[in-house]
Amino acid sequence: MAMDAFVEVPVGIAAPRVLAPTAARPVTPIAAQAQEDSFASASAQHALLSGSALGLGALACQRAQRRKTRGGRWQARRVGVAVSAGKVGCVGIVGSSGAVGQEMLKCLEERQFPTEKVRLFAKRAAGTVVKSKFGDITVEPFSVEAAQECEIVLMAVSGSFSEEFSPQIGGGPLNTAVIDNSSAFRYKDDVPLVVPEINGGKNSEAKLVANPNCTTAIGAMALWPLHQKYKLKKVLMSTYQAASGAGAEGMQELEDGLTAYVKEGAVSKPEYFAHQLPFNVIPQIDAFQENGYTKEEMKVTWELQKIFGLPDDVKVSCTAVRVPTLRAHSESIVIETEEPVDPAEAREVLSKAEGVKVVDDPASLKYPMPLNATGQYDVEVGRIRQSLIFGDKGLEFFVSG
Repeated sequence: MAMDAFVEVPVGIAAPRVLAPTAARPVTPIAAQAQEDSFASASAQHALLSGSALGLGALACQRAQRRKTRGGRWQARRVGVAVSAGKVGCVGIVGSSGAVGQEMLKCLEERQFPTEKVRLFAKRAAGTVVKSKFGDITVEPFSVEAAQECEIVLMAVSGSFSEEFSPQIGGGPLNTAVIDNSSAFRYKDDVPLVVPEINGGKNSEAKLVANPNCTTAIGAMALWPLHQKYKLKKVLMSTYQAASGAGAEGMQELEDGLTAYVKEGAVSKPEYFAHQLPFNVIPQIDAFQENGYTKEEMKVTWELQKIFGLPDDVKVSCTAVRVPTLRAHSESIVIETEEPVDPAEAREVLSKAEGVKVVDDPASLKYPMPLNATGQYDVEVGRIRQSLIFGDKGLEFFVSG
């Protein structure tokens, strides 16, 4: 979880030419962002990832939720927005009519976010009424002035829209905090890229906060506690990403293709994905880069480096694959560590990590699956085992989230 080009090549748009890897011209986030802007189609700009919306909502919720101290008492987290009697006055969602915007509202409802009011902003849906646990909400046309009447604003919009308006919204009379779900600010040094459980804290008090790509966020939840304990040296990741990663259009095309197969015996022609997704997997998500990796794959490298503060000698590689499931992404991860890692001990480390659920009982056929992870906030981790490649300084595992 569009507005952020985490997408396949739409039919009718030529795929970028695949270039041979070159060490002389390394792919950088800035160069790739320029390619992404030219690559994204109008429909692609409505395909944010639903999984990222949940992480984004979690970051927003962190600003006012309570936590239990070691002594058993509850105390409020420090927040970077104005609060009164334990509540935020207003949370705004820009792009509320899209799949991600809807997930953001759902997250606020399910987590009982302490806000007196929620305001929804969307161009095409302006004037419609949305029923919510915060009461009936009339969708408004967006304006900077209206958004600044909220203490927190969640941006479920395109990168170009966010790049123009997020800095304008941030601050103002209420010191409005903006949390952006697009890729517009992820690689800017002065904007924190935040996974709340990993590097929230002071970062979540910034006027503008970027939300990572969902592929990165899911893997990061399992990698972070292992990195703290054993120090990562290499990360090799393969992803199995659901149709939801391409937004509502991608999910609908998967369902329509399966329906056509049942009724007519053949899958309907793809209109959104570059290839048929039902009964198939597509080893391309987003545009190819000069080094042969796709933009989606390079996001994992860039974003883990920034979130974890990894030195240049820690290498991260990813292969991203679209698979014919509706929701929740899965990842197979192999790591090499600086310190020896015991699978049983690693399992214990992960079981104590916030936002992680260990599902690892092969004897009972229990392991992470997207079917079980769908709709859950915790990332499931299982299939934890010693790596045959890296020996006692290596671990292999599987995650779904």
